This record gives sequence, C-alpha cells and structure tokens, in this order.
Amino acid sequence: MELRTLRYFLAAANEENITRAADILHVTQPTLSRQLIDLEKELGVPLMLRGKKGLALTEDGIFFRQRAEEIVELADRLEQAFVEKNTEVSGLISIGATESVGSRLFAKLIKQFSDKYPQIRFNLYNEMADYIKDRLDKGLIDVGLLLEPVDTMKYDYIRLSQKETWGILMRDDHPMAGRSFIAPEEITDYPLILPLRERVRAEVLNWLGREEKDLHIPLNYTLLSNAVLLVEEGLGCAFCLDGALAIHSRPHLRFIPIHPEHTTHSVLIWKKNQLFSPAASLFIQEINMLRAKIV
Repeated sequence: MELRTLRYFLAAANEENITRAADILHVTQPTLSRQLIDLEKELGVPLMLRGKKGLALTEDGIFFRQRAEEIVELADRLEQAFVEKNTEVSGLISIGATESVGSRLFAKLIKQFSDKYPQIRFNLYNEMADYIKDRLDKGLIDVGLLLEPVDTMKYDYIRLSQKETWGILMRDDHPMAGRSFIAPEEITDYPLILPLRERVRAEVLNWLGREEKDLHIPLNYTLLSNAVLLVEEGLGCAFCLDGALAIHSRPHLRFIPIHPEHTTHSVLIWKKNQLFSPAASLFIQEINMLRAKIV
C-alpha cells in the first residue's frame, strides 16, 4: 500500500465524487477508480458504496479514513522536518490546548516565540485532554496544554502555578445565582451538565457524593464552548473551571465556586525521548528557557 494510494482514497472520501476527486488529483477518472478498487481488494473489504448521488463510506471505510489521515499527516510532518534542516529557522509546530487559565499563558508564550522566529508557523488543536494525549502519542502534536489530573510518566512537562478553580456555571436567574459559593447538597436536585472526561467526571461525582444514576444529567460535554449555549437556554448548570474562556463573554451567566474549594493546575507536556523537528525542538527549548516567566 503506497502513500499515494492513501491520498487518492482521502480525496475521494472528502469529495464524495470520483470525478471531482480525479480533477483535484490531476489523474483520470478510470485511473482513480482502478486505484480504489485495487485498495479494496488488497484490504479484503469494501471501503465505499458507489451510487448515482456519489460515494459514501462503509463502516470499514470510516475507520480506514481516520487511520489514513493520521498516516498522511505524519508523513507530511516527516517530510517537512527534513526540509527545515536545509533552511533558515522555519517550519510548522503542532500544539493542542484545553480551555483553561493556562491558555492565556500559552498564547503569550507562542506570541513571544513567533516574534523571535516569524517564519515558524503553528497549528492549534483545541480539544479535550484525552484526544490531545492520543495525538501526542502518535507524533501528530508536538506540545500539549492539559489540565490535571494527567499521567506524566511518558512525558516531560512543566506544571503552571496559576490556580484553576472549579465551580458551577448557571443563568443569572437561577435560584442559586446569588450565592458566593455552592455546597454539594445545594445543587444535586437541579439538572447538571458534566465534563465527559472520565477522570475529571469521577472527581465531580465524588464531590457531589452521589452516584451518576441518582442525578439528572441531560448533557455531557468535551469542550465548554457549546455547552455554555445550553446553559443559557436553561438546560442545566455546568461544572467547569473559572479559566474557561467561553464563560467570560456571557453577561447573563454566573460562575460560582464550589465549596469546599476544589482547584487544579495546567501542565505543558511533550513526549519523552522523541526526535522533534528543528522548529519544535527550538520551541521546547524556549519553553524551558522561559520556565521562570510562565510558572
């Protein structure tokens, strides 16, 4: 199986049309069709359903597409790394970040680095922690900004000192909106919107002192941005951190800390013993040099 074949498959999957994909790839339609058929024969499973309205991926095709995207991205990054070796300080750094107070510090660090090395570009993935760690492990992200708890055994890391405080986000007309803090027994009778991340979710449930089946949880979220809209609509109250940027632009919402106070911290992490591109190596070196400024 060649890398070219993966690119052909991805083009066809993205366009959902053989003719359009062939035009983008600058090959003939019969050539592309033959490559896709040969790929399916090699794998022993159908990847696409062909109909009058275009192409649709089978279940195996959806799985193959995800893996093909990862392989192609990794190949592109490898090729770019060798290009960077023969040029001035330039290249691409991929980073992943969760929503937190640490995001502001990370943004400042990236801006300072970009000012020093303007030919270096960044790809930013805003995702939940488990997804970022998965991409770190596969070599698709160079540096991640995550919220604790984080198993750092496989990573080098810097723990930021800025405190992230857990609380509950609610509408300003909620019965609890006037409180300065909220205790577990005061909120358990209301609809609750919880983080989907398993380890964080377990901490929230432990604080509430209830099993999940005994609570009314209409929604779980990965990133808070869209969940905030549902808090505004009155679906429920969301457990979140005070550093989440999405909560500060909503004038009719209130963030109230929980009691007893529960805090966490952000960590910058990158994979141990990994050979990074010149640009990423320079960025990690800069993180270590600027350690005193960002902690």
